[in-house]
Amino acid sequence: MRLHWHRRDLRAADNAGLAHASANDPIVPAFVFDTEVLAHAAPPRVAFLLDALDSLRSWYRDRGSDLVVVRGDPREVLPDLADEYGADVVTWGKDYSGLARERDADVRQALNAADVASEAVQNAVLHEPGEITTNDGDPYSVFTYFGRKWHDRAKDAPYETPQSDALADVEGDDLPTLGDLGFEGPEADVPPAGTDHARERLDSFLEDDIYRYEERRDYPADDCTSRLSAHLKFGTIGIREVYEGTTEARSATEPGSDRDSSVEEFQSQLAWREFYTQVLFANPNVVTANYKAYETEIRWNEDEESLQAWKDGETGYPIVDAGMRQLREEAFMHNRLRMIVASFLTKDLLLDWRHGYDWFREKLVDHDTGNDNGGWQWAASTGTDAQPYFRVFNPMTQGERYDPDAEYITRYVPELADAGAEIIHNWHEASPAQRENAAPDYPDPIVDHSQRREAAIEMFERARGDG
Repeated sequence: MRLHWHRRDLRAADNAGLAHASANDPIVPAFVFDTEVLAHAAPPRVAFLLDALDSLRSWYRDRGSDLVVVRGDPREVLPDLADEYGADVVTWGKDYSGLARERDADVRQALNAADVASEAVQNAVLHEPGEITTNDGDPYSVFTYFGRKWHDRAKDAPYETPQSDALADVEGDDLPTLGDLGFEGPEADVPPAGTDHARERLDSFLEDDIYRYEERRDYPADDCTSRLSAHLKFGTIGIREVYEGTTEARSATEPGSDRDSSVEEFQSQLAWREFYTQVLFANPNVVTANYKAYETEIRWNEDEESLQAWKDGETGYPIVDAGMRQLREEAFMHNRLRMIVASFLTKDLLLDWRHGYDWFREKLVDHDTGNDNGGWQWAASTGTDAQPYFRVFNPMTQGERYDPDAEYITRYVPELADAGAEIIHNWHEASPAQRENAAPDYPDPIVDHSQRREAAIEMFERARGDG
């Protein structure tokens, strides 16, 4: 008997931990609500998690098995479960944060003490940390070189889905509710989870939008993105299955064509995800510390009022506010907007990137430690391969360029619905009378971008020792 500990692999298909189950060595699927992990969770993600677990449990039940669900410390409950079901090996998918690796080492030690073997499998990435390195064997700090090797490396095919006779005849308890786990309902409308929904999204994306991705991915009103991020985070669909789908889409294009290039661009986003995973693996302290060292500490502002205005989408910068309100409403934000709002927080408000990272962790359904941390430190000019400190996004220019008709902005900032794109994109320059006439309920800009841009450059130059 084998026990598979589901974690960030809430699926049966393309699951390396389930692939070797057989009628002679059946699998007991289990999930542990780890109290230590839940301490870092938030309502949107827990709601998505519960929905994903419900879908996975239904899949097992339809095949005469069940998902065994327990609460507690996996160091204690997994040896107990192995003993209860007579399992001589426990498998799980690897995770790459410092906390996850420490926990896994402790679980492995506890299982070993109970005379139970353990096996951690690669389930979350195509190329795990340490597989793609410099010629000296070091992790890459620049994506370009990492990305080239990532594209060139062969990728494993998806694993076969286990047959019903490979699943143990077990019965699991009911899933807890959000309230049982100590969480209130999320503020946002959390999207549905489960492999069926993930595959619907993938199939829809591969049918059309992937061929427009390179050209239109930065235009939030188009929504020309896959929206697979939460499914990849929780593993309701396998990364190997997603990549295989993109290669099939690419095979239908002419090499070197715009459509071919567009598919490759989407694949590069999968590579970015793995680049930041290896950065986190090699530097677990980046969760709370700057990756890039400055000569002196960066003197971030402390301004609770501005921070709250940013969180509420009340900064008076329309594109920024639209992004922040999408986050509250959908537990999701378009990737271009993630860059814009992060730049605004760190370069216009001069606030520490950790405030933004913490807010994203609280509100995003797809929060991923490596990816989110990498994005925030990129925007703040403190990370690996980061945006140069002197290149500061102009939020008005960004809005005009990527939402020229203000379609996205007015979708999430209804106070501006009747203002017209021209005044929306020039809100910072409009007179008080023009603002009052166009949108009396929308706030004035809380800072002057031009002044704050200069202040941000000075702040970083002081940290560099240049001034």
